[in-house]
Amino acid sequence: MVRVHAYADDALGDHDAVGLAEAIARRRVSIAEVVEAGIARTRRVAPQLNALAAERFDRARGEAVDPRGGFFAGIPTFVKDNSDLTGLPTMQGTDAFAPVPAKRDGDFARMFLATGVIALGKTQLSEYGFNAAAEHPRLGPVRSPWSTDHTAGASSSGSAALVAAGAVPLAHANDGGGSIRIPAAVNGLVGLKPTRGRLPQDRMLRQMPVRLVADGVVTRSVRDSAAFLREAEKVYRELRLAPVGDVTRASRARRTVAVVTAGIDVRATPEVEALTMQTAALLESLGHRVELIDHPLPRRFKDDFLVYWGMLASAIVASGRLEHGRSWDASRLDGMTHGLDRYCRRNLHHLPGAIARLRRCGRLAAELHSTYDVFLTPTLACETPRVGWLDPMQDYEAVMDRLLQWVAFTPWQNATGAPAISLPVATTAAGLPQGMMLAADVGHESLLLELAFELEEARPWPLLRDA
Repeated sequence: MVRVHAYADDALGDHDAVGLAEAIARRRVSIAEVVEAGIARTRRVAPQLNALAAERFDRARGEAVDPRGGFFAGIPTFVKDNSDLTGLPTMQGTDAFAPVPAKRDGDFARMFLATGVIALGKTQLSEYGFNAAAEHPRLGPVRSPWSTDHTAGASSSGSAALVAAGAVPLAHANDGGGSIRIPAAVNGLVGLKPTRGRLPQDRMLRQMPVRLVADGVVTRSVRDSAAFLREAEKVYRELRLAPVGDVTRASRARRTVAVVTAGIDVRATPEVEALTMQTAALLESLGHRVELIDHPLPRRFKDDFLVYWGMLASAIVASGRLEHGRSWDASRLDGMTHGLDRYCRRNLHHLPGAIARLRRCGRLAAELHSTYDVFLTPTLACETPRVGWLDPMQDYEAVMDRLLQWVAFTPWQNATGAPAISLPVATTAAGLPQGMMLAADVGHESLLLELAFELEEARPWPLLRDA
């Protein structure tokens, strides 16, 4: 098992983003040194991980000379390549159109940069975020730094791989079926999917009939995820949601935790189920009330989610020429996008009902959370697959069946709009991270962060460098 990391005795050290911000504020390191270290580290691991979509190193150096203000001033980071960043094309993980540099930052990137971070470039993703592994037909797969034989997981895999490898302390990710939480689980990171509407989104994501996607970051520490939300709220506030505020420690409140190890038609593997029950036992030992229950998902949820996912692919295929002009070539889309498009067209008559039922999921979730404060599940139903297992150019039906066997727990919160966090509190017998997921009711990110702080203190997770 080949592991890859970029940790070194340089300005970044082994700091998380909060620690690095403190070091900059106390003038132990300069912003220019920190940015240069991030560039050097990225160059060191990028060829092995294949996580970088585009770089803007020279512009980042210029921004280091005259940085923006903000708590994260000077912290190097990356933006996922499905959000616009001025001067770089937004390629969505595809070869289906010619690259055109963005004229302005997207809504999320504008907010993100306003916290003070400096973007070194953009990270690779699966085509339009549809697959649970980023394996580009031409560019190749994004690999986990924990084992380069294994996928880095889901569409935010490029960001997660670079954060886990130590190139930067945090990076942009977004989640339409688990793509903050899945790569966090695979790469030993913290991945919090916020409540729907908590953070700004680019136009394409805002226009969905059901807003499945939420933007956020992947980090190496709970305090970085908490600080990111705190700083984001200083730039953008969704007034319909109570603020998350400044969460810095565990709460004394004891919670009621429902434990679920089986999804619809899918049960976690024996090893993953055992790791989940170990996490449940840890929560119980900390004084929380734990109860094992059956999965509450509606029986049609999987089919409804899949036909809706297919509708998104069909919309991209149908609007490609209008969006990208004469350079659009649908034949260059990968097998996953084409397969989803075909699936939707075969099942188009089910789409109105699927949308209606997905919109009702939030009410069901609210009823469940009137009994349980938090749900604990494994983030993923089985161990991280090897590169090629979800190759989108294989037979669509085979790949989709494998995907659904792996990604059995995360899509529920995309439908309900509720927050969920993946924490790297478990490790498989093979030595790979296996994330555990906590989910709460809409607007209750603070509860998740408090529990996450408690688990991090009770069972600290290692940096890749120390594993």
